[in-house]
Amino acid sequence: QVHLVESGGGLVQPGGSLRLSCAASGSSSTIDAMGWYRQAPGLQRELVASITSSGITYVAESLKGRFTISSDNAQNTVSLQMNNLKPEDTAVYNCYAFDEITRRISMDRGTQVTVSS
Repeated sequence: QVHLVESGGGLVQPGGSLRLSCAASGSSSTIDAMGWYRQAPGLQRELVASITSSGITYVAESLKGRFTISSDNAQNTVSLQMNNLKPEDTAVYNCYAFDEITRRISMDRGTQVTVSS
């Protein structure tokens, strides 16, 4: 079982930056990809960004240029750098990990990101 610990959420003004980090432990040796989903009130959950164990990245088209995902495979940690944040980025951000053996997705409880003046 994979255990995920996320950090870095909070309140930021429009135009500001936040960095989310997510560390995986437990059965983390078979993780093939990690990333973030987000869900704003009244909206569907959407995939924000992901990165595979081989370093292939994905960032939602609408977020490219502002959000960047990176990883430290040795530490089983991924980070999401969010710049020029907008009020519409306000959401609960959930870190996830995909296990290539079990084909299961583990997800943490999420962290709140609020962009407001």
